[in-house]
Amino acid sequence: MDIQKIGVVGAGQMGNGIAHVMALAGYNVVMTDISQDALDAAVALIGRNLDRQVSRDKISQDAKDEAMARISTTLTLTDLGQTDLVIEAATERETVKQAIFDELLPHLQPHTILTSNTSSISITRLASRTDRPERFMGFHFMNPVPVMQLVELIRGIATNEETYKACHAVVDRLGKTAASAEDFPAFIVNRILVPMINEAVYTLYEGVGNVKSIDESMKLGANHPMGPLELADFIGLDTCLAIMHVLHDGLADTKYRPCPLLTKYVEAGWLGRKTKRGFYDYRGDVPVPTR
Repeated sequence: MDIQKIGVVGAGQMGNGIAHVMALAGYNVVMTDISQDALDAAVALIGRNLDRQVSRDKISQDAKDEAMARISTTLTLTDLGQTDLVIEAATERETVKQAIFDELLPHLQPHTILTSNTSSISITRLASRTDRPERFMGFHFMNPVPVMQLVELIRGIATNEETYKACHAVVDRLGKTAASAEDFPAFIVNRILVPMINEAVYTLYEGVGNVKSIDESMKLGANHPMGPLELADFIGLDTCLAIMHVLHDGLADTKYRPCPLLTKYVEAGWLGRKTKRGFYDYRGDVPVPTR
């Protein structure tokens, strides 16, 4: 099928990044959120990020202007019913995602493909509660979306080949690389990455090392561009914890037990960069370890 118009649900970190790359690739984008302030902030951020690409000669000023002109916003979720592809990028909670799809379903065109940017929730289960499980799949972008080259495409048990090919064609048009993943908890990237982060938190919890020594060890000893605790703050500690719960519940293996210290930070509301405190304190000019 020929996808021309794309709906993005959620104007947060992932949603605005998805809208950015879709508009730059020539798609018309409708972005929705429950907050007008969030929508306005997302459009402004997309503009600044595109300006950065112009300043680095990655794109032309005309390309930036044309991309911005392709993005529209709405507070009415059902306005996305007239799109060819919907990418849900809301909070990583299954009840929230399900409520979004329930509200959208009566307003969708028969051919519209539904997708979720979930990083860990079962695609098969989400799809089974819709009227189009064969036209439903996981469309998982990495963060930050404009920079990261990978997109995980996750087929539910009912996803048909036409839907997979249509989504793969979108990834190709974005100039990104698609990795096909089976629908098991956390898919590929987070199945490997988040338990590593959780183990780093255990290393901190058990006093093997402090925040600085753990991150420096992985950056200098394993050539990682970012330490695991620094990365956890970037992702969001609430998201890391949610993924560990999905792995622990879905695979019933004790090796996926979330570290109690990770739980404690989330309970404190210290979620990382987005709340200015996590394993580092970001309220000053330079991030300072909190342990």
